[in-house]
This record gives sequence, structure tokens and C-alpha cells, in this order.
Amino acid sequence: MELNTQTLVVVFQIIIALGIVNVWIVRFNKSTDYRGGGASSMKEEFEAYGLSETVMKLVGFLKLTLAALLVIGIWYPIVVIPAAAGMAGLMIGALLMHIKIGDPSIKSLPALLMLVMSGFIVFMA
Repeated sequence: MELNTQTLVVVFQIIIALGIVNVWIVRFNKSTDYRGGGASSMKEEFEAYGLSETVMKLVGFLKLTLAALLVIGIWYPIVVIPAAAGMAGLMIGALLMHIKIGDPSIKSLPALLMLVMSGFIVFMA
């Protein structure tokens, strides 16, 4: 079975959306190996980054909105590139936060993968 570029774009849209829902809804108050600064919840992670609860809520709103737009983009492709570009920007911010607090590289892996997939979507959609 041949996997063409457009199919891969859609697969990445779904993976990103599911990943964001997992982190921001399913595991919001749970510890993961990838939370910054040894935090055990999203709120603690943003505190480790020196960011307020208001910023956390804004970032969560933006990520969940962009994830929804990536799914909607399966049927309405006009929203895909802006949504992926926005997600890429947020993932750059996530990487910078991990660097800011000196996290080991492995903690940045999910954000890096999301950035790579978002970039692929922007350039190949």
C-alpha cells in the first residue's frame, strides 16, 4: 500500500489533534514523563516555566482550538495551513520553555514531534 503525501498530511492532522486532546483534557491533572520541571499536572508545569494560570488557560484554549481546526480541515482544507502554522508556533514556544528551565532533551520530544508534523502539514498541504 502506497502512502501518498496528502494521506500523510491527514494522518498527521489526526495524530496532532489526538495528542493535544490527550495532554490538555485526558492527562491535564496527571503526571507524565514529559512534563516540564518534574511537574505532576499542567498547572504545576506552567508554574515551573514561570507562567501564570491565565497564560496556561490561553495556551490550552489555543491548542484545543487549533486541534479542532485540524480535524475540521479534513473536510474544509482551507483551515489546515493556518491551524498547522499556529500549532507549530505553539510547539516552538513549548520547546523554548523546556530549554528555559533546563529540562532533559527527552522531555521536549513530544513538542518536537508535533512541530515536525505541523511543519510537514504547512509545507505539504
